[in-house]
Amino acid sequence: MSQIDLLNIVHRPRRLRRTAALRNLVQENTLTVNDLVFPLFIMPGTNGVEEVASMPGSFRYTIDNAVRECQELWDLGIQAIDLFGIPEQKTEDGSEAYNDKGIIQEGIRAIKAKVPDMCIMTDVALDPFTPFGHDGLVKDGIILNDETVEVLCKMAVSHAEAGADFVSPSDMMDGRIGAIREALDDTGHSDVGILSYAAKYASSFYGPFRDALHSAPQFGDKTTYQMNPGNTDEAMKEIELDIIEGADIVMVKPGLAYLDIVHRTKERFDVPVAIYHVSGEYAMVKAAAARGWIDEERVMMESLLCMKRAGADIIFTYYAKEAAKKLR
Repeated sequence: MSQIDLLNIVHRPRRLRRTAALRNLVQENTLTVNDLVFPLFIMPGTNGVEEVASMPGSFRYTIDNAVRECQELWDLGIQAIDLFGIPEQKTEDGSEAYNDKGIIQEGIRAIKAKVPDMCIMTDVALDPFTPFGHDGLVKDGIILNDETVEVLCKMAVSHAEAGADFVSPSDMMDGRIGAIREALDDTGHSDVGILSYAAKYASSFYGPFRDALHSAPQFGDKTTYQMNPGNTDEAMKEIELDIIEGADIVMVKPGLAYLDIVHRTKERFDVPVAIYHVSGEYAMVKAAAARGWIDEERVMMESLLCMKRAGADIIFTYYAKEAAKKLR
């Protein structure tokens, strides 16, 4: 381009980047604290806090300390949690998952008693509740579908009766959304919503989470029920089925590695879309930051903003507290 051509440039996009005020005025996507959901791990006992070794800065809490954590979250403006529990005992039939006095059920009641307006979502899957570490019941090395769905319905109803606002089936069994919706409605819980892990991939990014919940598979892997990372059209099918069956919100998991799935979902379906910024993604940022290779805060905020840009309405992230503090 000649000097004369340069002098006659009409469109100069850099004009809109010249100052922070200008950049803020024309920013297309914005992250707010209202977008964030904090995954919360609870465990048996009292007055206990344990850091998850593979997730620096993330903790397991006994219920009393989880209540205090929820108050802190609320004060930061975080209005939703996703509750995961480590049970007192694991059984092959997963019955502790729907025990009225179980860890999740007692956690819901305690949190609601102290932070009543907190939106409590609860994980619905059997991997922490059986000795096998799989999301469903197991027989002869096979993860059972329909038998699992029956247990998941009991689990969801027990969470609703304890006061959950949303149940979040993360198991990827076929037909479970419709069955859970029917079970909730039949027991008088038509106001309890369902956030479906609709496109949950058989990802290698989940390792630290399984460490946090002591729920790693004891044999094989989860590829017979979680999705093939190479598939996108299949995700659209899974999501459409869950919406038809009654899902109020759909989830794509993992997060950063699957932003294309988030974008396709938001373009195609008229429902709120959630994304899970999973444990492996969190742990990688923590590890790189510990070595001084990246700026942790900037990478955290950029990652979350990219999820919004892709189309996510709701972001589940272990960085929720840090992000809320930054946003303030």
